[in-house]
Amino acid sequence: MPAPLSRLAVRLADTGPVLVLAAIAGAGSFTHIRDTAAASGQTGWMSWAVAVCVDLTCVMAARERQRDKKAGRMRRGWISWPTLVLVAGIVLSLAANLHQADPTLWGWLTAATPAGAFLVAVSMLERRASGPRPNPSPAPSSSAVPSPSPVAASSSVPALVPSEPDGRDGNQDGPGPSPALVDYARRVADEHHAKHGKPITRDLLRARLGVSNQLASDLLRTLRTTPDAL
Repeated sequence: MPAPLSRLAVRLADTGPVLVLAAIAGAGSFTHIRDTAAASGQTGWMSWAVAVCVDLTCVMAARERQRDKKAGRMRRGWISWPTLVLVAGIVLSLAANLHQADPTLWGWLTAATPAGAFLVAVSMLERRASGPRPNPSPAPSSSAVPSPSPVAASSSVPALVPSEPDGRDGNQDGPGPSPALVDYARRVADEHHAKHGKPITRDLLRARLGVSNQLASDLLRTLRTTPDAL
């Protein structure tokens, strides 16, 4: 048997007897209330209306009690309004059923059986509907999710680390640009010269490399003093 049909069969086997009991007991209680209303002068469709009102009031009050439990609504007085309505419906239903009974102990018991069974079935359905539900598993906290390790952004510009003077430029008083930065600046200058047909200026070199004016001037001076400079 497929899984959906199997679950449906289990649910019907679980709630079916209670629903059948509620239907049969409700029909018996309905008949007693209708006959009592007709004997009390409410003839025709009014007797049916009275019976429907009494039985459905009990069902409505039971459902409202269930909603209050789910919503966590606190009772303000010694009894809640749905409970008071349910008690009133039970009293009316039992009174109508006992009115149709023979004035004997067994007559009263048998007449009260449909109303009692109907109320028991309604209370069972209410109890099942308001039963505890499994708590959903807590969502994993953000701290449990490993954050991706930051990837260092690679830069196409070499580090601006000055190198020790190599003695080739006697005009420099201190350390000059690093050889890697000089090579990169040379490639930039060569590309500019090949594209525009003229040497690169200090401002253009500074903008391309993102360095200071002083370092751009030092790079241009180094490129012009080396043998393969522009």
